[in-house]
Amino acid sequence: MPVQTGLDIFEKKWPERLKSSRVGLLVHPASVNRRLEHASGLFMKFRKFQLKAFFGPQHGIRGETQDNMIEWKGFTDKQTGLPVYSLYSDTRKPEPSMLKDIDVMIIDLQDIGSRYYTFIWTAELCMQACLEAGKSVVILDRPNPLGGKHVEGAVLDMNYASFVGQRPLPVRHGMTIGEICSYFKNEFYTGLDFHVIPMHGWNRKMWFDQTGLSWVLPSPNMPTLNTAIVYPGMCLLEGTILSEGRGTTRPFEIFGAPFIEPDTIVKRLDEFKLPGVIFRPMYFQPTFQKHSDKSCGGAQIHITNRERFKPFKTGVAILKAASELYPEYALWKQLPYEYEQMKMPIDILAGTDRLRRDIERGEGLNIMEEGWQEQSRQFHKDVRKRFLIYE
Repeated sequence: MPVQTGLDIFEKKWPERLKSSRVGLLVHPASVNRRLEHASGLFMKFRKFQLKAFFGPQHGIRGETQDNMIEWKGFTDKQTGLPVYSLYSDTRKPEPSMLKDIDVMIIDLQDIGSRYYTFIWTAELCMQACLEAGKSVVILDRPNPLGGKHVEGAVLDMNYASFVGQRPLPVRHGMTIGEICSYFKNEFYTGLDFHVIPMHGWNRKMWFDQTGLSWVLPSPNMPTLNTAIVYPGMCLLEGTILSEGRGTTRPFEIFGAPFIEPDTIVKRLDEFKLPGVIFRPMYFQPTFQKHSDKSCGGAQIHITNRERFKPFKTGVAILKAASELYPEYALWKQLPYEYEQMKMPIDILAGTDRLRRDIERGEGLNIMEEGWQEQSRQFHKDVRKRFLIYE
């Protein structure tokens, strides 16, 4: 029996006291049920409420913007005649005028299990706006594609809060979007009228390909489950001059730069003895983004054991190897990045400047890991475990 998402069962589980409400719907391309029917069409037919508006996160409600950090403008949906409000343009938080015709905001977003992925932060900003405007929020829960067991990476220091991390959370958080938003509600928005429609049949050991659900790209550069598995570490490369593989058919699984010699960097990475992964030397030529149309040396990540694989440690190892082997190149990307004008991109991605400083002074990889894993363990003990919905 496939897992049933919140969207699959929302008709049976819709809160009775929100019956006949006017609703807004925050969705993206992966907001589909197990028959691959999009939420927008399903909610137009649902008689217990009246759909009044759509809201879209980064990349749009249909994934219209291919690259990252590309803003898009709102428009009128041709099929329904309803307004579509962009939450990745002049504003990332719904304005009062966008909420005036709704009573409830429904959030149905497929997250991928990494703190940097901006959809959870769009959801949080919607919660904030709805609390201020006296509106309700309903989360339709979905699987964490990486399962719910493993937690890895530094916990965000609020001095480095940004749109790729607005609240304390480990990089690989091991939570569903319903669990994360329950954390937000109880810790930061206690007065919000908030509801989660949980999944049926999901447990914390499940990877996405064990759910019986079809993978639909939640964003254009997240084509496969493997992409999501490596992303908690490989997104760090966005804060560097290294290509993270955007502009190739394997974004985040491929990395490199014109000055990298593939065999040399793979030899150094092999010395770290990282679990569950093999690096294959290769050359590639991105068609857009960093080093567009230039030949890059680097490697492809091949996961051999996803239960043992540590994506964040692997990403840090790649940064450390590049820093050691090519010290003549300034590794860190400069400002701006994701609306941040003051802090370095690598620091807001890591959620701290400690990672950058450790790499710059040649700190050992295992010593660095001990530091961020202690943070993750403490966060689970103090915060995370209180908001877990599933066994």
